Amino acid sequence: MNFSFLKNRKIIIGLWLVVALVAAIKQFVIGKYNNYLIFKHVFFHTIEKKSLYGLYPELYFDHNHYGPIFSLFIAPFAVLPDSIGMPLWAVFNAAVLVYAITKIPVDAQKVNLILWICFHEFLTAILGFQFNPIMTAIIILSYVYITEEKDIWAAFCIALGTFIKLYGVVGLAFFFFSKNKPKFILSLLLWSLVFFGLPMLISSPEFVLNSYKEWMLRLVEKNNENAGLNSMQDISVMGMFRRIFHAPELSNLLFLAPGLALFGLPYLRLKLYSNEKFRLLLLASVLIFTVIFSSGSESPTYIIAFVGVAIWFVLQEKPISKTTWFLFIFAMILTSFSPSDIVPRFLRETYIRPYALKALPCVLIWGRIIYEMLFFNSNQNKIEI
Repeated sequence: MNFSFLKNRKIIIGLWLVVALVAAIKQFVIGKYNNYLIFKHVFFHTIEKKSLYGLYPELYFDHNHYGPIFSLFIAPFAVLPDSIGMPLWAVFNAAVLVYAITKIPVDAQKVNLILWICFHEFLTAILGFQFNPIMTAIIILSYVYITEEKDIWAAFCIALGTFIKLYGVVGLAFFFFSKNKPKFILSLLLWSLVFFGLPMLISSPEFVLNSYKEWMLRLVEKNNENAGLNSMQDISVMGMFRRIFHAPELSNLLFLAPGLALFGLPYLRLKLYSNEKFRLLLLASVLIFTVIFSSGSESPTYIIAFVGVAIWFVLQEKPISKTTWFLFIFAMILTSFSPSDIVPRFLRETYIRPYALKALPCVLIWGRIIYEMLFFNSNQNKIEI
């Protein structure tokens, strides 16, 4: 049987876009689109100068957790009828992430493989009308533009991501790859001023300034809420330990401090900053770290981490080791497929969700990436075992 169509980039991209469209229509028909309602009303509440972070049970449940600039980002979709705006939002998410993945500097077949590996995880994210696919793209493009010496656009991505969801700040991890750091810093400051002030054009300076204060308070409250043992979030290193040991009082700092220390160790290898494979391993590390060390991580957030997993996998030298195959298959089953019916519901409801085990394969792979970066042989472009 000829499976050459699996390598056809146009077919792969078409599948991503069609699945995004069908998933959005399906969710609209069955009435499961609460996240989109939250998103669209960020725009309307900004115009009406209503609190962006209050509860509006007549409109949607839960709180908004995005910055004021999101009001303008979502505006083109919010002004449309939901039956049109929602499918377009889903397709836009798919298109932006696909574009970012195709910009990753690896050969064409590896790009195709990344798209296939991440396909199911993208579906999980888009069924919830999540912003996470776009956030993944923002982090990737931050890396791509810095390495392409397009510092202005790299700064644009980092500032936009940070002012929307804070996650974007991790793009600063690629700062040391910039060959024009003063230009990058100046661009970052200018874009930050732009994104800070733009929402004022459709509201007022007083409203926007107060919204930033409310946003910070809401994020602090959300972090405390996430630590609950029955939370749908906190699928992270911290969440696993809190739930396995029934210790919701465990501080994030107990995990963040050693996590940051491990994350920073590869930066000591200054001579490898110009090595493409080393830099791509760092990109994979950043994408996974962002999720596994965030108490706000939920199942749809893992599209960010899973692109990191895919990048790590396609960078492996052949023959691929048994350890690598085990970790990759473990991640496909426990991280990507666990929310679906492929994994028995009993396992999902009894072990995976209650103990935040969706995070486990990504935690192990992240540790493996740190190891590989520390023992990377620049002369042979491979890992020393």
